[in-house]
Parts: sequence; structure tokens; C-alpha cells
Amino acid sequence: MTNLSDVVQDERTARMALSMLVEPDDTVTGRLLGELGALELFRLAGRDDVVPGLSTVDAHVWRSQFQRSDTRTLEQNIAAAERAGIGTLIPGDKEWPSALDDLGDRRPYVLWTRGATSFLARPLTDLVTVTGARAATSYGEHVAAELASDLANAERIVVAGGAYGIEGAAHRAALASGGDTIAVMANGVDRPYPMGHRELLERVADLGLMVTEVPPGAVPTRHRFIARARLMAALSATTVVVEAGARSGSMAVARRAHELGRTVGAVPGPVTSATSAGPHQLLRDGASLVAEASDLVPPCGREGTEASQTPTASRTSRRSSADTESTRAHAM
Repeated sequence: MTNLSDVVQDERTARMALSMLVEPDDTVTGRLLGELGALELFRLAGRDDVVPGLSTVDAHVWRSQFQRSDTRTLEQNIAAAERAGIGTLIPGDKEWPSALDDLGDRRPYVLWTRGATSFLARPLTDLVTVTGARAATSYGEHVAAELASDLANAERIVVAGGAYGIEGAAHRAALASGGDTIAVMANGVDRPYPMGHRELLERVADLGLMVTEVPPGAVPTRHRFIARARLMAALSATTVVVEAGARSGSMAVARRAHELGRTVGAVPGPVTSATSAGPHQLLRDGASLVAEASDLVPPCGREGTEASQTPTASRTSRRSSADTESTRAHAM
């Protein structure tokens, strides 16, 4: 097998390389990473020793993932990310979101970032995930925009996935209100997707944060979309589904949120609308009914003296600080 020791000389670089070799949400890799650390994991991958918890055949399959690239290619990819100013966060970093630790063995190996990484260090209750159908109705987009705008005015961070429909409406409304927003991507942060949202996502990266667990240059795949659901759910205290089909990806985000003990909310819609089937199912299963932002946060905003601040001034001050701190902190 290719010797990778020249590339993975520290924990951060090892985790970066790992994300370039192994698909996200690999529970075997996640378990070994938690038990051994990234450097020892690479050493184990390069030896013929027994892999804890795996049979000989399974160990061979697991090791085969590390043969997908050579040392030179990895070095070039890491150097390219550095030149592009793309940042990284790993467990132990000041701005690593501790909420992701709730994922256990499914915690991401590394986060690749563009923008204000300080957003990830905010209290869990400051973040609200808004998700829903790509083929949204005008009603759904209107409600998503109203929710995102009001959440921004309440000084919450709107988390979404950058997709057409509900999520795009949420990002736009948060930005238009001068608020903070995070786009959690299933592709590299250097390749905004969908292409029709390139301008929007570039604005998110400039004014908010774009984050992903897959390396620069990575394209979205079905597996990566499915894996992303757990990140969108874990990052926020509350997930709200505005519109969704009964088997949509947004419902997967809601399921992951429920499994993590997070609050799940759903927006009711016309009983004749297929895009309201998902939220109605969530409501039947016990999700909170969400008609307006006050169903999610107190209408007065934050507690204490911050609640009396002028929202625009408070957000402007916070973003200025965030931009200074995050000038691609760890920005390779």
C-alpha cells in the first residue's frame, strides 16, 4: 500500500487526508478515529495488524479505502486547499462545534470551512435548522422566508443546506434581514451546489459560513446528501421542516434531530398539498407545530440586556467580531 507517512505528520493533516480518502459517516473509521486518533489510524491502515472489532476480510476491505490515492496527489490537494484559503476545524479547536460530539462514532473527521467559523462556537440554542422541499410551493417559500427573517431579528443563526426551494428562501431572508446563516454542504466549499445558487452561496460564504465534511473539489452524491442530514440536525437545537414529501431528505434531517434529542418542528399546510405530507406526518408523530418564529424562540429575542439592544446594531457588531476572528482561522 502507498506510504502516506510523508503527508500525515500531525492530527490536523491526517484528518484532512482522511476526508479525502474515506467517505463521510463511515462508522468503522469513526470508531477507530475516536479510539486511536488520526495518526495511529493511518499507521494501522498501513500495517497488516489486526484491526480491532473487524474480521480479517472486513479489515482488508477497510484498508482498501486508503489505496485510492497516492502521496503526491494528497499533498497537491492539501496544498491547493491552503492556497485557496479554505479553513479546517478538528475536535479540540476553539471553534469546533461541540454539538457534533453528540454524534459519537459518526462525528465528522474534519470540517472544511469558508467564512465566520465563530458562528459554530455559539450556544446550541442560537442555531435553528430550516429545511424543506426543493420543489416548494409559493406558500412554503413565503413561510420559510418569514421564519428566517424573524429568527434573524431574534439573533438566531439560520442553518440550511443551500438547496432550491425552502432552504434557499431561508438563506436569502436571513441575509436580507442582516442576520447570520450557515450553509451545510454535501460537496466541497469551493464548488457551490446547486449551480443556480452559486451567487447566493458565495454571499453566504462572505457574510456567514459555508461548511462541509467533504474536501475541496468533492461533488455531491446520494451518500453525501444522506450523511449531511446528521450534521444539519446535530448543529442546531431545533429543526423545522416547512414543506417536504413523506420520504424526502428533509424528513431524514428531522429523524436525525429526533434521535439526537433535539426539538423538531413542522409547519402545517393544505391537506391537499403533497409537499405538506411530511410536516403533517411529523405533527402526528409529536413534532411541535410551527406557525411563526415565536413558536421557536421568545419574541423578545435573547435574555438579559442583549434583548434590549437594537437588533441591527447587535448583529453588525457580532458579525464584525466574527469576521475578525474567523479570517479563515486555521485557514490553511
